[in-house]
Amino acid sequence: MLGPFGLKPKGTMAVRALPLAKALTRRGYDVALFLPPWSYPQDGGRVWEENGVRIENVTIAPRAQIPFRLLARARAFQPDVIHIFKPKGYAGIAQWLGWQARRVGRMRARIILDTDDWEGAGGWNELEPYSWAQKKFFAWQEQWGLRHADAVTVASRALETIVWSLGVAREKVLYLPNGANPLPVSDVTPAQIRQELGLGDAPVMLLYTRFFEFDLARAVEILSRVFARMPNAKLLLVGKGLFGEEKKFLEMAAANGWRERVVDAGWVEAEKLRAYFAASDVGLFPFDDTLVNRCKCSVKLIDLLANGVPVVAEAVGQVREYISHNTSGMLVAPNDVNGFANCLSELLEDREKRAWLGANAVGRIKQDFDWSRLAARVEEVYRV
Repeated sequence: MLGPFGLKPKGTMAVRALPLAKALTRRGYDVALFLPPWSYPQDGGRVWEENGVRIENVTIAPRAQIPFRLLARARAFQPDVIHIFKPKGYAGIAQWLGWQARRVGRMRARIILDTDDWEGAGGWNELEPYSWAQKKFFAWQEQWGLRHADAVTVASRALETIVWSLGVAREKVLYLPNGANPLPVSDVTPAQIRQELGLGDAPVMLLYTRFFEFDLARAVEILSRVFARMPNAKLLLVGKGLFGEEKKFLEMAAANGWRERVVDAGWVEAEKLRAYFAASDVGLFPFDDTLVNRCKCSVKLIDLLANGVPVVAEAVGQVREYISHNTSGMLVAPNDVNGFANCLSELLEDREKRAWLGANAVGRIKQDFDWSRLAARVEEVYRV
């Protein structure tokens, strides 16, 4: 497996590639990950093993050589399959190099491409501060890569449809949603979290988020309606914005008169997340109906559901794959502010329904989104 970046700070390789690799190892495969840790150059050259998976950080200086190093290390592993994660950046160039090597008979491995986001027009190209030249190059890489792979694994139904639209045969496209990754056991209790944060016995809504995925004004309006109906409720904020949106959100909360009801925990280390989840009564998952959101497969949503948090979410893209309405959570139409607020209020007032939805969410994630089950499906494209 080749990645465009290391296991941190971005999540694709840590929460998608590595869990899949571990599951494949349990099924008898020999798996190695080769990664360029460009955010942490001091980690270049580090090699270690996790659950039978070899992980190697290639050196990153000079950066122009990274794609060549990735492919060289992969070929030295003598693989039957090279699974490339993201058709972009260093990984995308490594795919191009591998395709050319195979075209002239210098490599035999099947090339599988994984995509878990839409990068081009309407996608991450619109969100990241890329130059015009970078946007053009990434858009070209994405489409070339998707068309020049022996098979493509996609994290969402929306991506599946897009790849089909590019002319890739249906039998070469495998729907591979993200699975659940168990969080560490918390070293604190939910009661301790409530006491530490001053939540007391208040009904608590949890917003576990990076913010950029929804319109702040809509979320503020939803919460304003809930607070008007339930003056004793509180909001627990876990996470930070990708672009500093949390500051604007808190300013808007103050302007609407309920800043004192918000407990801003900021970024919370993984070892405490389960306790924060358990200290909350209901989670809210606002999600704009955009191309980026339709294509993505939110790990944060999976975390909430896998840990039994009853969630109210907007029915956009993969959200509808993970939540069955009124069974493993509650879905509302995109932009339905009143419906969202009503569902939140209903759950805050109904302890039994919260418990039932949370238990069903855990069961659904375990049954349908276990990495061992998902890994078995990947063999369909590895063995062709």
